[in-house]
Amino acid sequence: MQNWRNKIGNEGASGLGSALAKCINLSNLTLDLGVNQIGDEGASGLGSALAKCINLSNLTLDLSLNKIGDKGASGLGSALAKCINLSNLTLDLCDNKISDEDASGLGSALAKCINLSNLTLKLGNQIGVISASGLGSALAKCINLSNLTLDLRWNQIGAIGASGLGSALAKCINLSNFTHILRSNKIGDEGASGLGSALAKCINLSNLTLDLSLNEIGDQGASGLGSALAKCINLSNLTLDLSSFFFFFLL
Repeated sequence: MQNWRNKIGNEGASGLGSALAKCINLSNLTLDLGVNQIGDEGASGLGSALAKCINLSNLTLDLSLNKIGDKGASGLGSALAKCINLSNLTLDLCDNKISDEDASGLGSALAKCINLSNLTLKLGNQIGVISASGLGSALAKCINLSNLTLDLRWNQIGAIGASGLGSALAKCINLSNFTHILRSNKIGDEGASGLGSALAKCINLSNLTLDLSLNEIGDQGASGLGSALAKCINLSNLTLDLSSFFFFFLL
């Protein structure tokens, strides 16, 4: 269901969720609500309603470019954690008003999705050092997680945040496929080396896509990252982006 670029607000989002919750046999749902006017109340209400879809196993939810803040993100995460059969989740919350503190809260809530095996999470907001590490620690509790796409481009994570995030995710013992987008986060040489050292501890990692473009990484960081990734003994497929330029395309 696509409702992209309309004027849907809190009431509409909550109402839509309540209606969909009556679809008792719903197992697969794709809901695009990007570029609307949904705030905290609407996001929480939508999540609470979808939590009643007890058979929901696959959910793609695009809430990018709305007005969701701290309470909305946490409320949405807490609600989705009640979807006990949820195994595949794609959640896009880019370009909202989610603060550094609240991203960790969202991660902690999603960690309660005990059957989650595939997760795509997009959080291009205002995430910093503390939140990045906290998010990683929370996701590490998703013990069945095997496929993870974590898109944190255009944030403020820095070297310490990148290393902390990697160290936390290294505890995802079943992680085999990982796409990590950290474009433009000022992680530098220290962050690149630290992230690589952490990922080398993901013993079951076989497929890795790592986007570290636009991060002020020099010779030392590139060498350190490469040396660390060489220790990923089960790695069979690697895509690594260390470019220092960005193209703007006019459509």
